[in-house]
This record gives sequence, C-alpha cells and structure tokens, in this order.
Amino acid sequence: MSEIGSMEKEEIFSKVLRAGRRTYFFDVRATKAGDYYITITESKKFTNDDGSFHYKKHKIYLYKEDFSGFKEILDEMTDFVINEKGEEVISERHQKDFQRAFDKANDEVVSTIENAPDKVEEVTTSSANNFTNVSFEDI
Repeated sequence: MSEIGSMEKEEIFSKVLRAGRRTYFFDVRATKAGDYYITITESKKFTNDDGSFHYKKHKIYLYKEDFSGFKEILDEMTDFVINEKGEEVISERHQKDFQRAFDKANDEVVSTIENAPDKVEEVTTSSANNFTNVSFEDI
C-alpha cells in the first residue's frame, strides 16, 4: 500500500466521549492530498433478547472549509437548548420526580396500614340482610 493510502486510514488525533449507551469518537484524519478533516462517529450499543449485542454507527465527515459555519451553528444550537431548558436532563428529572412520588405513595400506604385498627369490625346482621341469596340452579 502506498504512503498516501496509509495516511488516509491513519488517525492523527482522537478523543472519545462515553455517554451511557452512546459513545462519540472524534478523529482527525488526513486526506489523500495530506490535508486534515474530522470524523465524528456515534456508536450506540443495542442488546438483543438473547443477551448478545451489536453496535450501530453513524459518521459525519467535517472538512476544514465547513468548520467555521459548523462551529457557529453548533454553538448557537447548544446555547439555545441550555438557555431554554437548562443543563439538567429532563428525563432524569422526571425519573427523580417519579421515584419521589412513588416513595411518598409507598410511605402513605405503610402509614395507613400501621395506623389501622387491630381488628376488623364485624358485619352487623342488618347489613348482612341487605344481600339476596342466589342459587346458581335458578340461572
């Protein structure tokens, strides 16, 4: 393989961002002409029912002539999201709220059971007379 062909495959500089099931790879690579470009790869892990797993990957190629516009729009978009919704992830907040509500409801049930009378009141004769005796043979 020629030197130029091997340069195309070579990673000049790399960084990895692990984010739960997703991993982002940022790589600087060289073109055949010896110039640099960036690849951004999202790799997401999926688990099958049998316990085995596979990865799906999506890749973006970003060339120097697009850096300025890409960075400008990315900064604008991330600033917008942070300004509108803050830095906390909403799904995590909902998980915490759900857990808090679940814990509170559970505490109320435990409290009700602990404060219940020791004996169940017996049904009075007058209440028992309100029921109709039905024979299944009549149906």
